[in-house]
Amino acid sequence: ILLVEDNKADVRLIQEGLKNSSIPHQIMTVRNGMEAMAFLRQEGEFSDAPRPNLILLDLNLPRKDGREVLAEIKADSSLRRIPVIVLTTSSNEEDIFHSYDLNVNCYITKSRSLSQLFEVVKNIEQFWLSTVTLPSE
Repeated sequence: ILLVEDNKADVRLIQEGLKNSSIPHQIMTVRNGMEAMAFLRQEGEFSDAPRPNLILLDLNLPRKDGREVLAEIKADSSLRRIPVIVLTTSSNEEDIFHSYDLNVNCYITKSRSLSQLFEVVKNIEQFWLSTVTLPSE
C-alpha cells in the first residue's frame, strides 16, 4: 500500500488502523505529490521502490496536489491499473466529481472520529486487499 499523506497525525492513525491486520501488507508513505510520482516511477531515492497494489491518496498535498497526482497516475499506461482510493477531509462535491472524472476507484471522506476512521481503514483493507481481485501488473 502506498499512502500519500502529508499530515503526520493521519499517517500514524492510518498505520495504526492497518497494524493489526490479518492480511499481509506493507505500508510505504510519501508526504507530497512529487514524492508520490517519483515513488511510482521508481525515480531517484525511490529507484528500488516496490510497485504498490493500492494507493491511498490525500487530495490536499504540498508540491503537487493530489488531483494532479491522480490525473498523472490514470494517464500513465504503466500505472493506471493500480487502484487509487482518495482518502481526504474534503467533502466538496466538485472534488468528488473531479476525482471520478479522473477515474479514481473510490472516494472516501476522512472522519474526524477515531473509531470511524479505524473502521474505514479496516473496510478498505478487507475489501481492497482481501475481496477484490487486483491486476498483478
